[in-house]
Amino acid sequence: MSCFSCLTRQTKDTKVDIDDAPRSKSRYSSESSENGKGNGGKEKSGARSFTFRELAIATRNFREANLIGEGGFGKVYKGRLESGQAIWLCDQLVAIKQLNHEGLQGHQEFIVEVLMLSLLHHDNLVTLIGYCTSGDQRLLVYEYMPMGSLEDHLYDLEPDQEPLSWNTRMKIAVGAARGLEYLHCKANPPVIYRDLKSANILLDNDFNPKLSDFGLAKLGPVGDNTHVSTRVMGTYGYCAPEYAMSGKLTLKSDIYSFGVVLLELITGRKAMDLSKRQGEQNLVSWSRPFLKDQKKFVHLVDPLLHGRYPRRCLNYAVAVTAMCLNEEANFRPLINDIVVALDYLVSQSDSHPVSRNAGARGVPTSASDVSQGSNSRRSSSA
Repeated sequence: MSCFSCLTRQTKDTKVDIDDAPRSKSRYSSESSENGKGNGGKEKSGARSFTFRELAIATRNFREANLIGEGGFGKVYKGRLESGQAIWLCDQLVAIKQLNHEGLQGHQEFIVEVLMLSLLHHDNLVTLIGYCTSGDQRLLVYEYMPMGSLEDHLYDLEPDQEPLSWNTRMKIAVGAARGLEYLHCKANPPVIYRDLKSANILLDNDFNPKLSDFGLAKLGPVGDNTHVSTRVMGTYGYCAPEYAMSGKLTLKSDIYSFGVVLLELITGRKAMDLSKRQGEQNLVSWSRPFLKDQKKFVHLVDPLLHGRYPRRCLNYAVAVTAMCLNEEANFRPLINDIVVALDYLVSQSDSHPVSRNAGARGVPTSASDVSQGSNSRRSSSA
């Protein structure tokens, strides 16, 4: 049952294997497509096979100066594919992920990522340019993204780094939701992402988000099946509680993870931060008391915003976040309803001037409140 019915668009063993290793500030991107063409109508070529020598040349023999990220999976290098290396490329910057032979991301996840990104194409998913399987080498090649990941713009900012504005945060939220909507609603069978987090949301120069790192993705349930049983994988702090406890994976597991990302965007806090005192280390647990009381919503807001956000839009964003984080999976909204709700939120954020301590009476506390207001406006204008 839709949580935003008034806004629906027309037209064996539960082994916990949580990946809490440090992730890189990865920079990949894509021009996405569907059935050979992206949403913008651009032609897309399939991923090509590179030789190890080609990628060594592109990265100047994987020199340290080209290293742009490092984590449990291996290393990420910036490289340049010069004209002649690939017939459709001309001096293109790329990000090359070299998997650690003994890292957390094994050969099976490598194969899954190549297959997924060869078949799934959307403006909010990264596109795989190519891969390399020379000997025991496993490398993935993506278009280089100079803005890095969402994580890079929320935490541990450089002294001269500008924090994300409220409108940019909401733009990122709705774009990420559209990518997830494609996986859940357009892919056949549906795909469960299983590793949605701020480190895996990459940004282009205009802060358009693209989901990356599909090594943990799983095909969703089909027919009368309600879930997929699997070994528990993911990143601690983002996993839905029912999945972590039972290994039963559903599309609603991704919705919970998306709620954590929304909470990161609103608060500017990490999903897990062991540097904080007990009771504040887990973002969701810390936020629960605030999510239940509209008067306390302002205490969730990232201090770096300095009060510059539309108050009614904050309350609406928190309401959507709370629904995504519902401990009962069945009560979480569907992703297509979330996209509609966030589209409305972005339109409201754009139409309301962002001023310090902005506020409004009659602030909605749920998406249904907003949908009713939207319907009444349509009726009055008819």
